[in-house]
Amino acid sequence: MTDPRTWMCLICGWVCDEAVGSPEHGIAPDTRWADVPESWTYPECGARKEDFEMVEI
Repeated sequence: MTDPRTWMCLICGWVCDEAVGSPEHGIAPDTRWADVPESWTYPECGARKEDFEMVEI
């Protein structure tokens, strides 16, 4: 298993840390980005999963 990664929205800059997740947006803590459904969208800006890029912080 790899270390948790951080993903950033290329549209609005919102950051999702796999370790923390985003329960208010349907992503439980410790959920790997690969396990987030392809149909998921970020409700604040409408970004789709494909609109995110892995970043190192």
